[in-house]
Amino acid sequence: MQVVNAILYIIVIGVFLYTIGSWLYTRYQGRKMGGSISQEEFENTMRKAQIVDLREKNNFDSKHILGARNLPYSQLKYVEGELRPDLPVYLYDERKNICIRAARKLHKWGFTDVKWLEDRFSDWTGKTKKTTKL
Repeated sequence: MQVVNAILYIIVIGVFLYTIGSWLYTRYQGRKMGGSISQEEFENTMRKAQIVDLREKNNFDSKHILGARNLPYSQLKYVEGELRPDLPVYLYDERKNICIRAARKLHKWGFTDVKWLEDRFSDWTGKTKKTTKL
């Protein structure tokens, strides 16, 4: 019984360390890319960029940044051709790690100017829009 408990304990610690390590690695990659921008800079320069909301459609419909398009992170690989690589791309989500992952994918696809909102979307104070259903 003690051996089983020890094995379970080791597995739980392993999963915990993997999760923390993965999170730290993603943050490190984000700093290395240098794409995090403040809300003020995001708002002042977003007119020249493609704004992408990485949240799922129901969250997007309830409230999103004015001018944003919804390309959920879970569907990003299927919508690769919907963005222009010659224009800047601004990403946002509730979680910075999702933005960093999406930015890494876009860089692999040839996008050179990818930025993401430093803060969570729920902290956004700029103009927003709700999608009304008919």
